[in-house]
Amino acid sequence: MKLICIGRNYTDHIKELENEKPTDPVVFLKPDTSILLKKQPFFIPDFSDDVHHEVEVLVKINKVGKHIAKKFAHKYYDDIGLGIDFTARDVQAQLKAKGLPWEKAKAFDGAAVIGEWLPKNNFNDINNLGFSLKKNEEIVQKGNTSLMLWKIDEIIEYVSKYFTLKIGDIIFTGTPAGVGKVIANDRLKGFIEDKQLFSITVK
Repeated sequence: MKLICIGRNYTDHIKELENEKPTDPVVFLKPDTSILLKKQPFFIPDFSDDVHHEVEVLVKINKVGKHIAKKFAHKYYDDIGLGIDFTARDVQAQLKAKGLPWEKAKAFDGAAVIGEWLPKNNFNDINNLGFSLKKNEEIVQKGNTSLMLWKIDEIIEYVSKYFTLKIGDIIFTGTPAGVGKVIANDRLKGFIEDKQLFSITVK
């Protein structure tokens, strides 16, 4: 089981980090050891002083596929979820400056929050889903899948050119603007529409 993550998929987030708009999806991986265990707090790692929250809509793959055409991509997932791609921003900045991979900043233990799953049939249009993140009861990130540069089915088509998708694989589809630093005792709650899908404490 692997976590496939898409970076720079929302224009406002690209602008806030002063990144260049990509011509193709930016793809990176997290290992299964990065998944934060259920009912566990997120512990800020000792190698970073600037860990950021990045809330993202998730997709869980339901069958094996390779070179999946966009028109068939909808058959490869039944469930939609919400999670956090925690990022050690200071570490990432150092790596980016040297042209090095991001894994130390993105794939460390506990860096992937995976909330509850909902059947995609619960929604009228998965390409028009509102979602948000509250930090200490204040909305800090708010997005809609309609604003993705690459929609879910396009992401599946693209990544399946390079990686065979297997049952249980999870795709993180990118974060909207509003990413920010977390500190000890923060409480983070994630919502799709008005449904809360996760709640975690930062330690």
